[in-house]
Amino acid sequence: MAFRKLEDLEVLGKRVLVREDLNVPMDGTQVADFTRIDAAVPTLKWLHTHGARAIVLSHLGRPDGQANPKYSLRPVAQALADRLDTRVGFAGDCIGPVAEDAVAKLEDGDVLLLENVRFHAEEERNDPAFAARLAKLGDVYVNDAFGTAHRAHASTEGVAHLLPNAAGFLMEAELNALARLTERPAKPYVCVIGGAKVKDKIGVFRKLVEHVDAFCIGGGMANTFLAAQGVAVGASLRDDDLGPANDIIALAKQRHVDVHLPTDAVVAPSFDADDRAHPVAIGSIESGDMILDIGPETAKAYAAVIERAKTIVFNGPMGVYEKARYRNGTAVVGKAIAEATRKGAVSVVGGGDAAAAAHMLGFADEMTHVSTGGGATLEFLEGKTLPGVAALQQ
Repeated sequence: MAFRKLEDLEVLGKRVLVREDLNVPMDGTQVADFTRIDAAVPTLKWLHTHGARAIVLSHLGRPDGQANPKYSLRPVAQALADRLDTRVGFAGDCIGPVAEDAVAKLEDGDVLLLENVRFHAEEERNDPAFAARLAKLGDVYVNDAFGTAHRAHASTEGVAHLLPNAAGFLMEAELNALARLTERPAKPYVCVIGGAKVKDKIGVFRKLVEHVDAFCIGGGMANTFLAAQGVAVGASLRDDDLGPANDIIALAKQRHVDVHLPTDAVVAPSFDADDRAHPVAIGSIESGDMILDIGPETAKAYAAVIERAKTIVFNGPMGVYEKARYRNGTAVVGKAIAEATRKGAVSVVGGGDAAAAAHMLGFADEMTHVSTGGGATLEFLEGKTLPGVAALQQ
């Protein structure tokens, strides 16, 4: 992919407008998770040490185009300062006199965070006049917010057409890592895919079936595939429409791609009946039981497939990993991916729930790359054009 890199820019003394994804979980006025802030640090640190005047744009939550103290980025400025180990200024608006005055006072190496761009309804409409008011604050534009690259908003797409631009380190790393999944990936190539519903990931299946050698399917979507094969799944979560699962199975068969489905599962009468959870063979599931994790035999079989792989994408947990009784499948799969990675495989965790599971279960640091995107990662893997990336390429 052709886009200018951060190191290609002359930034000394320049006003660098940086779009970061600082949409972090908050506990009141305190940052509850620093993952996205930490991901932004390399780009902002580089700009700081190279004498740029960094002006950071971001959104937080969904304020619906209205200023709302609940979604203010002010607390994030201090958290960002702690991670950068330098002062981070804060302006109470992202356009107009408040922002312009704050930018005018910047000196080389300074970092300034502007208030939530979504306090203005024009942001999500990608309003050209609003994009121009943002662009007025900078000399160059850097997009480092891969997690919002699938949105054609003013701060992610519109501004890129108005200023010389480049991809930040995080954006570059994301695009390079994800490209390795679709551009001449090393074989064997395995997709470990879970999540609630097949219909949410039809596009991912259709795109990856062109590249992978095998799917290892877990989570709620495995129930849909099993039901499509005529297996009774009791009271388990599954799609009502079995057509997409049947289509994917047929397409995989046509392309000689293996589709691995659970042969056993951990079941319980309800999400809250952990004390009654037990493994059972697929085909012996009672009508009142819910499948809440792949079973131990399935986990072992999936691990054997994964450990032989040279390219692996992990795109969803195998069960209700948030609860200790139902996380074994995801933990075993994660351990197998880590082992394959140590042997030289390329492993990419596809953002969203997959990334959350990888961090919670402790195997994120052993992966080649853990994506910070959710919807952006899915859309990339589906082969869709990401507006924020396309604008950089243009």
